[in-house]
Amino acid sequence: MERNTRRNFIRKLGATVGAAGVVGGTSILSSCNSVETSSGDKIKLLTSSGELVEVDKSQLTPAEMPNLSENQTRGREGLPGRSWVMVIDLSKCRNARECMKACQNHHQLRPEQHHINVLQMQDAEHTAPYYMPKPCQHCDNPPCTKVCPVNATFKRNDGIVLIDNERCIGCRFCIAACPYSARVFNWFEPRDAEKYKGVTYNIEANVPQKKGTISKCLFSADRLRDGKLPSCVSACPNGVYWFGDRNEDAVTNGTTKETVSFSKLIKDNAAYTLMEELGTKPRVYYLPPKDRAFPFEGELIEHHS
Repeated sequence: MERNTRRNFIRKLGATVGAAGVVGGTSILSSCNSVETSSGDKIKLLTSSGELVEVDKSQLTPAEMPNLSENQTRGREGLPGRSWVMVIDLSKCRNARECMKACQNHHQLRPEQHHINVLQMQDAEHTAPYYMPKPCQHCDNPPCTKVCPVNATFKRNDGIVLIDNERCIGCRFCIAACPYSARVFNWFEPRDAEKYKGVTYNIEANVPQKKGTISKCLFSADRLRDGKLPSCVSACPNGVYWFGDRNEDAVTNGTTKETVSFSKLIKDNAAYTLMEELGTKPRVYYLPPKDRAFPFEGELIEHHS
């Protein structure tokens, strides 16, 4: 996985920050991309996750802002040699919804917008219900990309399906074509629109969001470029999510940080994909809810995926 270089760091930051005396630490500053306000000797920076941090103004100097064209080009190419997959262990989910919160914060989503839905499921009348997180399936044969008239949505070489909202015209053909209901339409101005005003569009995070366009799960493609797990995977407290590279046959658990063989994990646990009969070839695999770690709590509500 490609690591942060000094050059990439500067491009994202939009301002060069000295190493000493920085409030918040390098890990936070590495994701800053906008100067918010200035007051006295301190200045506030907005991170890509929506967090506001404050640093000493004397440690900032102007730097090159990210280039939209470069963002779009590398966003369409993806990470060379990678083939990303996700595994979701249904026996571990207890509806904590930390994955949903992290996703909303990372992608500037309004409270009613979700790239991940945690559904309540029940396979038969006499079996116990369980919870099922459902993100975009990032299909190898995605029907959504084939119907877009302006090539705004596409599948890149590492398998992630993205949207370029600088090209999207909001026709919603992709929403109609997706059998997993994985896309949402931005009917209103995005959350914190004023904070992100003037920030260069990042196609791998799909921020700033744009009214009248489509939004969806991205596997946090921008975080993968920084050598990090997707925000939903890292936020889960219960070990539900595994994520990794199919080419390396390795996936890492976002909670325990354990890395195991991807092929062995799905074979030993009889993993399955959703709507396999459609031939879409999803990259999200589910482990059946056997030997559940938590009892189901709450009243079962019917959902249709």
